[in-house]
Amino acid sequence: MERAAENDERFIVDRRGEPKVVIMSVRDFVDTVAPAPDVLKAIWSESRRKGTDKLSMREIDAEVAAYRRKQQ
Repeated sequence: MERAAENDERFIVDRRGEPKVVIMSVRDFVDTVAPAPDVLKAIWSESRRKGTDKLSMREIDAEVAAYRRKQQ
């Protein structure tokens, strides 16, 4: 499970030679089943570039509040 989670490796588990289950990371599962739309990937990329992907919820709330005050 650690290898699947850390390296996005996939493993097929069989029973008596018959494949039964796949072990994969949650991130890999979500990317496979419901990949993010291109626009969301672009937003994430821009956020990483600007460093805003590291903001805490408190910092995000403060930014939203400041923006709303500015709009009034």
